[in-house]
This record gives sequence, C-alpha cells and structure tokens, in this order.
Amino acid sequence: MATNDLRQEPSAGDSALVVPVLREEVHVGKRVVDTGGGVRIHKTVTGQPHTIDEALLRDAVDVRRVAVDKIVSLSEAPVTRQEGDTLIVPILEEVLIVEKRLRIKEEIHITRTQSPQRHTESVLLRSEQVSIERFDDGSPDLHSTTRR
Repeated sequence: MATNDLRQEPSAGDSALVVPVLREEVHVGKRVVDTGGGVRIHKTVTGQPHTIDEALLRDAVDVRRVAVDKIVSLSEAPVTRQEGDTLIVPILEEVLIVEKRLRIKEEIHITRTQSPQRHTESVLLRSEQVSIERFDDGSPDLHSTTRR
C-alpha cells in the first residue's frame, strides 16, 4: 500500500525532511472453477454407393517395319501418308552410289583353219630277242622270243 504522508522531524538546529519509500508486492494464485462440464465431440461419416457408367476410349497401336529398299530420286521422295487407319511414315536415307559399267574397247577375232600336211622323219626302233633252253624232260627245247 502506498501512503502519501511526508513527515518532517525537526532536529536541533537542523531541519530534515523524511520521505518514506514504499514497495508494492503482488501475489498470484489460481483456483479451479467448475463451469458445469466438459466438451465431447462425436463425428460420424456415412457414404452412399453411386454407380458411374461411362464409355472410355483406349488407343492401342501396332507398329510394323516394312522393308522397301528402293532407290528414288529426290523429286520422288515419299511423304507421310494416311491409308485407312494406318499412318505410313517413310524412313529416308541418303546413300552414295558408286557404279561400275563395262565398255567394249575393241575385239580380237581369231579364226582357226586346219589343213593336212605330210611329215617324214627317221626314227630308231629297238627290239629284244630272247632264247630259252630247258633241260627238264631230257629233250632240249629251244624257244626264241622277239619283243619290240
């Protein structure tokens, strides 16, 4: 508590002023107060089935590679085209073509002719002669053989 009274206490020959110094203090306390009850929350979720019948489209593709292997000029180069439900995309490739060609420079004509011709020559012919003599049965048998 604060007071506002200033006191003066005279002393012998001196007058003094006395100022009281006050200090305030506070005390905090708490108490439980019953307000009548707590809070309860109850939540319930319900669902109703609902059928949806909707037509959906689904695309599927079949990709086939078809070999063509055909040389075309630049002006004849094919472009992407549609044939019915099929999209045809040509795959192009530049290739270098080196070509060899044969040129007939000249001909050689050879003609064969046959003619009879006589030929005369001396040759040496050899021959061997053999004589056989047998003495088996007591009569001499002489055989003579010539071989050429």
